[in-house]
Amino acid sequence: MKAQLLSIMVNDQDRAERFYTEKLGFQVKHNIDVGGARWLTVVHPDEPDGIEILLEPAGYEFARTYQSELYKTNMPFTMLFSEDIHKEYAQLVEAGVEFRGEPAETMGGISAIFDDTCGNLLMLMQVTEPA
Repeated sequence: MKAQLLSIMVNDQDRAERFYTEKLGFQVKHNIDVGGARWLTVVHPDEPDGIEILLEPAGYEFARTYQSELYKTNMPFTMLFSEDIHKEYAQLVEAGVEFRGEPAETMGGISAIFDDTCGNLLMLMQVTEPA
């Protein structure tokens, strides 16, 4: 068994597509109209057959509430990992990504939280201690 798909709820698929491709550097793998929304997935360009991120519309009220409450409490929706967080942080800031602070030491590594402009906070993490 393995994970092949990660779902991130977004409040605007068009904005999410632009952010995740233009700012974060992912590439679209699937973009299929499913009647009022899209099956929209992105992948890392170096791993086109790797884990897909589904940019899924937060279409239900309970989903929007969950997303909103996480955001209000500064709780990241998910984590993305980096091998060089300081370099990646600088590149993302240059690209216009808004972080909640600079990378800082945390349990097991270095992390920084950023806003995906689609209703979520995401954590960028570099592991510095063995699991």
